[in-house]
Amino acid sequence: MAWRHSGSLRPKIFRVQKSAEKVLASIVCDQDGILLIDYLPNGQTMNTEYYSSLLVQLKDILKEKRCGKFTKMILFLHDNAPAHQALATQKKLAYLGFQYLDHPPYSPDLAPSDYHLFPGLKKQLKGRHFSSEMKKQLKGRHFSSDAEVIAAAETRLNGQHFEFFLSGLQI
Repeated sequence: MAWRHSGSLRPKIFRVQKSAEKVLASIVCDQDGILLIDYLPNGQTMNTEYYSSLLVQLKDILKEKRCGKFTKMILFLHDNAPAHQALATQKKLAYLGFQYLDHPPYSPDLAPSDYHLFPGLKKQLKGRHFSSEMKKQLKGRHFSSDAEVIAAAETRLNGQHFEFFLSGLQI
């Protein structure tokens, strides 16, 4: 029901096309590329236990992928999310040998990924990264499943050269 003048046309009712739900990805990278991409299962929340298990996975991946560069001290930068700031997480970081870099007080809660990694990924997923012909086909792009979103995101991330990741970490 809508307010309208007696001579005006009825408002159009648009159908909403069902698309994939939001997918929370935890992406860990260093200057050489992606180390870990983890997708939070639907219905689960990011908490200290889940995040701590990711840190353990990361330690194992670092030993495997960066064995020549793996030293006793690893500087770890992440944003100020509650799961990242929890005491249990801080203890897990110390136990694993990661040295945590604090965010400066009164600074925005931004990590390099917020302004370097995700904007290009977002454009790719929305279809803005393509030629004008492809943009017409992808306008209003919808993914039918989480698997489609994940595949598109990983294609973009895995296609980046190591210089892309290095430039995101340089200040």
